Amino acid sequence: MPICLLAGTRSAVAAAELVTLVWTHSVEKVEWRETWAATPAGLVAVEARVKGSGAGMEPGPEARLVDGWWVWRPDLPPQATLSLARSGVVADWRLCSHHACMAPVDLLPGLAADEPVRLAVCRPE
Repeated sequence: MPICLLAGTRSAVAAAELVTLVWTHSVEKVEWRETWAATPAGLVAVEARVKGSGAGMEPGPEARLVDGWWVWRPDLPPQATLSLARSGVVADWRLCSHHACMAPVDLLPGLAADEPVRLAVCRPE
């Protein structure tokens, strides 16, 4: 089951079954990464990583420090969709899969900076 990127009525396949969202926290300027897997139940959080802590970005209670990253597995139920917060800059986060990262506009050309974007498990039509 691949993971899809959705914006309005448009969609694009973002990854096979696993994707890592990468962004820089808008206030703390610290990199954050979340890895999500596609399952029949929805998107499942596999791992979260953050290079530091601060305003609104505290590591999970069971986080451990590994090579400068706080790493933990978020305790979340499967999600039908993930709404990706955006600061108004099209390249404000990246989707990484198989050692390649892409900005949302790479997958959905013409994407406006303020256009809402979601991730979901691609469902056959």
